[in-house]
Amino acid sequence: MIQDPSTRPILLVEDNPIDVDLTLRAFARRKLFNPIQVARDGQEALEWLPKWEAGEPLPLVILLDLKLPRVDGLEVLRRLREHPIGRDLPVVVLTSSSEDKDVETAYRYHANSYIVKPVNFEKFMDVAAQIELYWCLLNHPPR
Repeated sequence: MIQDPSTRPILLVEDNPIDVDLTLRAFARRKLFNPIQVARDGQEALEWLPKWEAGEPLPLVILLDLKLPRVDGLEVLRRLREHPIGRDLPVVVLTSSSEDKDVETAYRYHANSYIVKPVNFEKFMDVAAQIELYWCLLNHPPR
């Protein structure tokens, strides 16, 4: 079944409740049409794979933090890319880490983008606007 990109969800993988709230508020302020699903740790994110196989709508983009409990974000990314259904899903790493090692590993595991979270809400609003513009409006995702 082919889904209209404007109705596909965004999967936010984030364990910090403050960052979840910040992200949800930023997208709400932008009046983002796509629903946002939240996985609060890496294991929860990986539990979406069988749901997608069973027919749940694929996310338009996955916003992935790296510093996660249970399964860290780099391991989530590696496992997503090993799975046939996760191989082509757009993944944007959205994290506080600017460590070269994390950036290099994320791209080696085929992240589509790497963004360091700004601390300031207004700057975060700019990031949310850019994510929305590119990943929700301009990008043509796999079906």
